Amino acid sequence: MSIKRISQFFSPTSIAVIGASNNASRAGFIVMRNLLQGGFKGPIMPVTPKYTAVHGVLAYNNITSLPKTPDLAVICTNKNTLIKIIQQLGEIGCRHAIIIAAGLDAQQRQNLKLAARDAEVTILGPNCLGLLIPHIGLNASFSHTVADPGKLAFISQSAAVCSTILDWARHKQIGFSYFISVGDCLDIDFDELLDFLGRDAKTQAILLYIDNIEDVRRFISAARAAAFSKPVIAIKTGKTQAGALAAFNHTGGSSTHDAVYDAMFQRAGMLRVSDLRELFAATQTLALHPKLLKVEHLTILTNGGGPGVMAVDTLLQNSGKLAVLADKTKQKLSALVPQTDHTCNPIDIFGDSSPERYQQALEILLKADEVKNLLIIHTPSALAPSEAYADIIARTLEKIPKMSRPYVMTNFMGEDAAYKARAVCANAKIPTYRTPEGAVGAFMHLVNYRRNQKHLTQTPESYSEEEQLELKQAKKCINEYLADDISLLSTYHAAPILACYDINCIDTQIALTPSEAKEQAEQIGFPIALKLISNDIPSKSEVGGVVLNLNDGEEVEQSAFSILLRIKQTYPDAQIDGFALQPMAKRAGGQELRIAVKTESGVGPVILLGEAGTGLNFSQAAVALPPLNMNLAKYLIAAAHDKGFLKERAVPEKVDKYRLCALLVRVSQLVIDQPNIQSIELNPILACSGQFLVLDAQIKLQTYQAVEGKKRLAIKPYPRDLVQQVTLKNGEAATLRPIRPEDERAHQEFDQSLSKEDRYRRFFGELPQFNHEQLAKMTQIDYDREMAFIITVPNNSSYRTLGVSRVLMDPDKQAAEFAVVVRSDCQGLGLGKLLMEAAIQHCQRQGVKCIEGVTLPENSGMIALAKKLGFIVSRDFEEGTINMRLNLNHAT
Repeated sequence: MSIKRISQFFSPTSIAVIGASNNASRAGFIVMRNLLQGGFKGPIMPVTPKYTAVHGVLAYNNITSLPKTPDLAVICTNKNTLIKIIQQLGEIGCRHAIIIAAGLDAQQRQNLKLAARDAEVTILGPNCLGLLIPHIGLNASFSHTVADPGKLAFISQSAAVCSTILDWARHKQIGFSYFISVGDCLDIDFDELLDFLGRDAKTQAILLYIDNIEDVRRFISAARAAAFSKPVIAIKTGKTQAGALAAFNHTGGSSTHDAVYDAMFQRAGMLRVSDLRELFAATQTLALHPKLLKVEHLTILTNGGGPGVMAVDTLLQNSGKLAVLADKTKQKLSALVPQTDHTCNPIDIFGDSSPERYQQALEILLKADEVKNLLIIHTPSALAPSEAYADIIARTLEKIPKMSRPYVMTNFMGEDAAYKARAVCANAKIPTYRTPEGAVGAFMHLVNYRRNQKHLTQTPESYSEEEQLELKQAKKCINEYLADDISLLSTYHAAPILACYDINCIDTQIALTPSEAKEQAEQIGFPIALKLISNDIPSKSEVGGVVLNLNDGEEVEQSAFSILLRIKQTYPDAQIDGFALQPMAKRAGGQELRIAVKTESGVGPVILLGEAGTGLNFSQAAVALPPLNMNLAKYLIAAAHDKGFLKERAVPEKVDKYRLCALLVRVSQLVIDQPNIQSIELNPILACSGQFLVLDAQIKLQTYQAVEGKKRLAIKPYPRDLVQQVTLKNGEAATLRPIRPEDERAHQEFDQSLSKEDRYRRFFGELPQFNHEQLAKMTQIDYDREMAFIITVPNNSSYRTLGVSRVLMDPDKQAAEFAVVVRSDCQGLGLGKLLMEAAIQHCQRQGVKCIEGVTLPENSGMIALAKKLGFIVSRDFEEGTINMRLNLNHAT
């Protein structure tokens, strides 16, 4: 997908309305009216054989009779005419079209998509409301109202939700940079729009209404890139099975479980809201405060004790934090409020407080260093109308520069008494809400967005066991099973595969008959567990197929016969493959867990964590997407605890969470390395004395068939295949590899090692040392759209970075920008050439058309290297820089 084509789509200079009408009940009438009333400066050309003019504008009989090729066509005709119209638009060179029509079935959508591709016409829709871009006066929609200019972008698959949001926003005086109804997302989809809006300077926050996501990997990649620079908030329908089916019927797509979407949004750094009420609140909050909060603590000022308590309850129930007032702040407030000699947060100045007392209290809090976020609650008072208090708040805040004052919200309670007060706050650009709970909920949106961003940029703990994993042996084992037509592996067969990833299973033996089970048990020793093996029975324990604590051979044999009898009654057609025998594990003092991997259509493998049992599904587990590192594994465990899927047990030793993180990382790596694994069930896993022992395992195998345009994993894992050993000019051995999140500390040391001259040549100025957030963005990269290669050498028990090359690719792979820098004390070792060659080869593999860079004229080493590698080098005299460009189609 191309950002360039979206930019062209969103900047038309002429528009044709196909199916324009003078009939007020037709979409063509409303679209023409909206275009004419919106203030669009370019020509608007109605196309219809029915009228000479539409809304007083001369009409044209057909597309071929248009006096000029429109930049954008809005198609308002019925679905049966669409393919012919798209073909005609392509013939005259019109490259962009909005399709309003709804009701296309799957085959009609596919035929339309192929026709648009052949005609080289980009489509927004079908089944959409249209497009509004207020800053250029464009209202190419059949909306009942208009959008004011603003800094929020809104994208929705539901035309009805678009109309609702527009109506609400007009009332709240909230404007938009772009208001986009995507409908069925036949061509333009969320990922392409997120890439465009994430880079758009007029957009400070992005809101999404999602029914379904077609390409999960592209969506996560684009959303993560956008969320790094501005808030991205989504409402996703289809939480229930019936709701998911309704969403599927509405806009198509996949029926991915809702818990997977939760994991997806969190991994992308987005914030999810659950309903339209929350979306409205988030919209208002972000319209007035799109920046990241500096701290999470909230101070509450109120003239009513009850509403203050309601606000505190809502805050704490949602994992919020109350600010702690400094002693000098308390003293000033206590002197102001005679009814109390001890002031705390929430600050209750009582119902008899005049507007002047509100002002004095507000001024005290605005000057307090500890007050960074302030909620002002007001209940109707007989002393003065509510708008008088709102005026005081607005005037007081007006005296303080916005950048140096706390983030302030208001809650004027009531209806008639509060309406004018809320209007005063809205006019003063102060967020205002109807209830304390609503105000706190809106504040928590900002808090949760901040937390998501912090999670994304935290440096993971180093985990260095990868070298010990025997992925080739595991692959060999899996291929042998598949060659023997064995696809469902029980513990006995799964154990060798799991052992390759240091996942330990309890010793398991197989017996084919009850008498053989007796003999095996006597060799293993007692007590023993006996388990039925049958691929036709999903849960053995529920049908009595698992018997524990058997103490002699006779008991084992009789139990095996009893199992066979029960199975004959409950599953008469089931194929019995024998019995598994295991020594009884010492469970005292331990806790039993369950880890599962399931493959979701359209998403790929997902990892589930919960407590041991027979019914683990998405509603009983915390969910995460691979690949996992130690930090992401830690958040998965925390989510399982927060949602009650893992409970703290009264056992002598708590579960070792560090080692559980490491276990989850190894399971994640197993799934990444072995595409032929369809699912994994490790249930139960006994956690005891810092160790994890799998008591029962099941792996389902299925030969992976790659599909063109589809990726197996939702997130691209670390590209280990790009790691290579190199030799420097001084003969020293080094490693050239892609950067990873764990490299942040070494990268900080590398940054600090650069001389002032090298930093100036690299960054075109005297930049300070990079902070944690900047380093996190450099090391926690999306390997689908950017790459950073580093060269490292051992340094005591760690390593040090000698140089880095970095390429940032356009989402459409048209071009990539490169940069390279080498440690100041290691220049002359051939590092620059090695790093540049790695970057060029990577871009070639990705299908990038050209690679470009800019340097200063005094950087003679870089210029010489670029020429040696085949770059076209030219000087920009106006900017005072050197431009370097390599056409990769001709690179050697």
